[in-house]
Amino acid sequence: MTADARILHRALAFFQPPALIRNPDADEPDAFEAGMIENHKMKPARVIGPLGEPLTLDSLPPQSTTRWVVRRKAEVVAAVTGGLLSVEDACARYNLTPEEFATWQRAVDRSGMAGLRVTRIQHYKSLYQRQQRP
Repeated sequence: MTADARILHRALAFFQPPALIRNPDADEPDAFEAGMIENHKMKPARVIGPLGEPLTLDSLPPQSTTRWVVRRKAEVVAAVTGGLLSVEDACARYNLTPEEFATWQRAVDRSGMAGLRVTRIQHYKSLYQRQQRP
C-alpha cells in the first residue's frame, strides 16, 4: 500500500459515520449487518455549517474555487464531518489532496476556524506541539 493510499484509508476510517461502525461487544447484529441499511451512501440533505447556517450541496463553495478563505475551508470540513460529502467527493470536487483536507480537519479540531488562517498555521502548530509535551 502506497503512502497516499494509507493516508486516504486513515482519513476514510476517521470520517466513517458512527452508525455504520460495528460494535464488537454487541450481542445482536447491528442494522448494517442485518440489511436494514441497504445503501450506506445515504447522505443528509443539509448539515449545519461552521457559522450555524444550513449547508446544502448547492450552498457549498463553487467547484472552481481557487481562493480558499477560512469560511470556505470550514464549510467543506463541516460538509464532510456532517456526511453531506465524503472525503473522496470533497477532494475530487475541489481538487484537494487527502493530506490537504486532513490538515484543514486537524486545524478545525484543534483551534476552530481560526486555525484555518494561513498566517496562524505555524503559531497553532507550535502551540499544539507544546501542549502535547509531557
